Amino acid sequence: MPLQARRRRLLILGICCMSLLIVGLDNTIVNIAVPAIRSDLDASLAGVQWTIDAYSLVLASLLLMAGSTADRIGRRRTFQTGLAVFVIGSLLCGLAPSLGWLVAFRVLQAIGGSMLNPVAMSIITNVFTDRRERAQAIGVWAGVVGISMALGPVVGGLLVESVGWRTIFWLNVPIGVAAIILTALFVPESRAPRPRRVDLPGQVIVLALMASATYAIIETSIVAGVVAVVALAALLIVEPRRHEPLVDLKLFRSPPFAGATLIAVAAFSSLAGFLLLNTIYLQEVRGYTPLHAGLLTLPIAAITVILGPLSGRLVGARGPRPSLLFGGVGIGLSGLLLTRLDEHTPLAWLLAAYVVFGIGFAMVNPPITVTAVSGLPTAQAGVAAAFASTSRQFGAALGVAVLGAVVAAGLHGAPLADGFVSASHAAWWIVAGCGVAVLCIGTLTTGRRVLERQPEAELVDA
Repeated sequence: MPLQARRRRLLILGICCMSLLIVGLDNTIVNIAVPAIRSDLDASLAGVQWTIDAYSLVLASLLLMAGSTADRIGRRRTFQTGLAVFVIGSLLCGLAPSLGWLVAFRVLQAIGGSMLNPVAMSIITNVFTDRRERAQAIGVWAGVVGISMALGPVVGGLLVESVGWRTIFWLNVPIGVAAIILTALFVPESRAPRPRRVDLPGQVIVLALMASATYAIIETSIVAGVVAVVALAALLIVEPRRHEPLVDLKLFRSPPFAGATLIAVAAFSSLAGFLLLNTIYLQEVRGYTPLHAGLLTLPIAAITVILGPLSGRLVGARGPRPSLLFGGVGIGLSGLLLTRLDEHTPLAWLLAAYVVFGIGFAMVNPPITVTAVSGLPTAQAGVAAAFASTSRQFGAALGVAVLGAVVAAGLHGAPLADGFVSASHAAWWIVAGCGVAVLCIGTLTTGRRVLERQPEAELVDA
């Protein structure tokens, strides 16, 4: 009986990992198809940016609410709904007749995706009650992130080159349908004994803030910038007055939490921007096929798969600071290497930059959540972890928006293939700056003295 129960738990873990796989794939696989989408739909660089950012933004803004909704109405029900919406969105993305429709269907995908990862983590936590088994299950879960990163560029390149870019979305359909059926058969329903209330005003404000800020950057819109400032002011005024706010601003009194939020934004901004710029450079400037470009960037994902767990062990043994410092140096150095990019940069130089970036990102990602919960009461750990996930997604959207806008401004009307190299130099300096930011923030917010100044009573009672 215990063996049968364990097998059932492992099956549920596998079902949850299927959802992480398709959501993770969509974060990387679309990058490799950017040139093909741009050519087929006759889109500008700014337009193609929205196929990535519309997904990341909606995902980021809905993650927090999705978790509390699942706790209230049922995790299995929410998980199945998310899978169904994600599958429908993926199917429609592959049928999109224009860029506008593709962006709209990416939004639908993201709505479904927001109900998957945080809810799947809640299911895993509820099913694996033994602490050791739970830790092992979360380790497997985290490993799937690296696998999806590794598969994305290669599978995407193969599909785009052989069949067409639309198939990268249709790939999600059979996996999602299988996950829906298996969830109905094997995943038990569960709810939280005391679920958080839905903060609808907070949700609207957060979505308006993220969307307007990103639009202002990509489209250089002053009106959108004003809306972003107003939304930020509304957030600061409204959320402290909510009984159970979506964004608990008191958490930012903890330096480790505030630091982890900024580190997540900086690290994932650099990752998303790095992947986008290299996809454009390899395919549109160097003329490589999508598959060739995917294989060249494979070292980033492969190193993440290998070093990610080692970074996690280092965090367990020495705390988050060493991993964050190594990570900041790696990201910063890779950006510096690519500031010398030209049309004929040797492949060895490119691969060295990719390896260094892979090392940096692999070291940074695991300690983000650990840093977020450091110095906070145990009861607030779940909220802190969810906010760290939101910061990752918003960082990805911000990286694509900022670096894409910098390159677009640097083109000065020249065709992308001709002007990209010189226009990208400023963007690579920004990537280097992200690494420096990780290094400095990690140093300032993860020291022993900082943590000793964070008594739990202050954070609970404040």
